[in-house]
Amino acid sequence: MAGPLLIKNGRVIDPANQLDQMGDVLIADGKVAEVGRLNGAVEKTVERVIDATGKLVTPGLIDIHVHFRDPGDEEEETIASGSTAAVAAGFTSVVCMPNTNPAIESETDVEYVHRKGRQTRKTHVYVMGAITKKREGVELAEMGMMAEAGARGFSDDGNGVQNSAVMLRALKYAKMFDVVIAQHCQDDSFAAHGVMNAGYCSTILGLPGMDALAEEAMLWRDLQLVRKTQVRYHAQHISTAGSIELIRQAKKDSLPVSCEVTPHHLLLTEECCCTYDTNYKVSPPLRGQKDVEALKEAIRAGLVDALATDHAPHLQSEKELEFLAAPFGIASLECALGLYVRALIEPKILDWPGLIRLMTVNPARIIGIDKGTLTRGKQGDVTIIDPNTEWQIDVNNFLSKSRNCPYHGWKIHGKVEKTIVGGEVRFES
Repeated sequence: MAGPLLIKNGRVIDPANQLDQMGDVLIADGKVAEVGRLNGAVEKTVERVIDATGKLVTPGLIDIHVHFRDPGDEEEETIASGSTAAVAAGFTSVVCMPNTNPAIESETDVEYVHRKGRQTRKTHVYVMGAITKKREGVELAEMGMMAEAGARGFSDDGNGVQNSAVMLRALKYAKMFDVVIAQHCQDDSFAAHGVMNAGYCSTILGLPGMDALAEEAMLWRDLQLVRKTQVRYHAQHISTAGSIELIRQAKKDSLPVSCEVTPHHLLLTEECCCTYDTNYKVSPPLRGQKDVEALKEAIRAGLVDALATDHAPHLQSEKELEFLAAPFGIASLECALGLYVRALIEPKILDWPGLIRLMTVNPARIIGIDKGTLTRGKQGDVTIIDPNTEWQIDVNNFLSKSRNCPYHGWKIHGKVEKTIVGGEVRFES
């Protein structure tokens, strides 16, 4: 364990404690020891001093939706390469989705991911187990054993659970273990074999579309099941104005519901697909401008609980296939913070404390981990951000194994300077 560390003269933002002030943060024994204006004598007692003048000092960022492809597709990403990319992006905790090959559906699978994360010694690596075996939506996976092994929730991400009775059983089981069920809301009877949003653009491109009803119908069904069971439920990567209205009503009715939004659904629209560039092929698909604006207004209104990357790396050879055959997904972990700055801070939808809340304490609460805060005695996970630095996204410099990112060449603001995990500096710009 690293010795005592002092971060001084930064703008300390800790939404969990309604803190936004100039000050210092002292980390000792891997935990937050003091926050505030500290006596100058403290500096002489620490092993290292970091001058954060002009920088933001925040709780370590948390991404509750990443795909590290391990086990099974390590040529696209590994837990080691994904963790290295995450810590460079300021994330001190990430949650891996279970749509690996084979799926994460047992106690042994969960322990495998945790062990790989510990061995990498970059970011904290958590995992969600599959709701159903092989993510086929038929038979429940070993939810109880996975929960005991430390799974933070359950999802068949990439697939929506089509059978309502199976979903109801999953919610009832999740209640027994007090974990969250996270759903990729997609009713396949509406999505069919779609590869982009259904509408004018898909028609003129001659590509099969995914109707917004595919997302909204499953979300509506699940909310009725939540109303019956009162189980914690998280809607992943919502993308339509209709979904926002469903979430709004659910929260008005005090249902235990949360939701997340990704950078690509805030910054890109279906028109991007008009070049047939498969880097824009994602699921759920890029929607229309009205949907983008609805998502932003929902964030402004406090209806969205978390920002997540849905980091989905793929081989270049796969993304070079024709649009119909190429896989869904964008690799955006390493530029996520700057993308959120462009989407939300620059247009004044959020201020920095509001953005940090959606990337720290809120996601921590969703998955039930005691992180996302600089409260004294909590683990010393800290991200230091230069909010004013402009930099250009270059996929060739990614630490991730994959380059399937449509933001290459974009100039964005907000750069991670240092990432501290358990009191140890694990990334320096």
